[in-house]
Amino acid sequence: MDVTFMLLSDKDVEELVKFLTTNSFPYHRITAPSEELVRRLIVDGRFEADGVCTYWVYGDNQRLGLAIVERLGTRCPVFDLRLVEEVRGQGTGVPVLQALTSLVFTEHPEAHRFAGRTREDNIAMRKTFLRSGFLKEAHYREDWLLEDGGRIASVTYAVLRRDWEQGSPTEFSWEDVE
Repeated sequence: MDVTFMLLSDKDVEELVKFLTTNSFPYHRITAPSEELVRRLIVDGRFEADGVCTYWVYGDNQRLGLAIVERLGTRCPVFDLRLVEEVRGQGTGVPVLQALTSLVFTEHPEAHRFAGRTREDNIAMRKTFLRSGFLKEAHYREDWLLEDGGRIASVTYAVLRRDWEQGSPTEFSWEDVE
């Protein structure tokens, strides 16, 4: 799949509101954002600010979703990826994440690592991370606050620039102390 990215522009406000309010995001902190919330986030700079770029994601001649990259200009940018419901579960995440990683490392030479996180029960995204060359780096117990007030672990994955350049992740041992 040929994946491309288009920077979000001021002209995209209505499309952004429509995208975020007509798709469900069951593994995000806010699973079904309201129009009011999305408009407030736009004004507050969630999608466009210093160190933040938001891209529409395209592939196979259709819009696949939205990628928000934050902490640009630092050694470790992070991302939030939201795919349209229709393409989830079809393997679309791997080429999208690989292309996003290439975009970040190509356009931001200061970036040493590129990271993302998800809930521990988001098995599809966790597999996407691994298939895209990312390694699990952290497992934070009871870190993710659920809408019902409960908590679940969050898991962080990252790829190093050198691993991206070499095309294979640097392995490490989780249990290094006995």
